[in-house]
Amino acid sequence: MNALADWQEVRAHLIAAARAGATITYSELLAHLGYAFSRPKMRQLCAVLGTVDEDAEARGEPELGVLVVRQSDGLPGQGWWVAGTPRRERGYDGLWEGPEARRFIATVQKEAFEFWRTR
Repeated sequence: MNALADWQEVRAHLIAAARAGATITYSELLAHLGYAFSRPKMRQLCAVLGTVDEDAEARGEPELGVLVVRQSDGLPGQGWWVAGTPRRERGYDGLWEGPEARRFIATVQKEAFEFWRTR
């Protein structure tokens, strides 16, 4: 299967969002990449996000995949929670939805916002 998009292009979109202090929905990011939202496209995008985060980790940068959120509740999807090594490393073992999850995600997103704000 061909990649949905070049991971470096996705990284550039996420760095722009981080610099702006904003999140981006799965459907917005897919639209920036020239696609309409569909579940199969979203799953392909999640694979690309994994590559983006692996690269960020290798560079010593905060993860960027956490900035891609569901439109319905503003939280990352299940794939992020399941694959999120940084989540496990931070000791978060709570629910993937609700107030506790929102507080945790806000902390992780803030790291990306602060890191990229001056770069």
